[in-house]
Amino acid sequence: MNPPQTPAPPPAATTPAPTQKHNPLHGVTLETMVTALSEHYGWEELAQRIPIRCFAIDPSVSSSLKFLRKTPWARDKVEGLYLFMGREQRRANLR
Repeated sequence: MNPPQTPAPPPAATTPAPTQKHNPLHGVTLETMVTALSEHYGWEELAQRIPIRCFAIDPSVSSSLKFLRKTPWARDKVEGLYLFMGREQRRANLR
């Protein structure tokens, strides 16, 4: 006699989680953020706004990504500045 089979788990939901519905960073990669910030502010000003070595000494997107992926506090600062930059740009477009 065969043992009863357990039902298969339901398929993963394809809709985003409700917590992501109003998250402005949902779908934005860290690389996109760093690239946009470096183009908008330049590396020198970016290093002044967020004083971390990967922005100040021989800056590049790849070295910044390596550091930011390992350092949550620095990533939080980058995300905050990215959101601030977006608000500034939207305000400037409304004028």
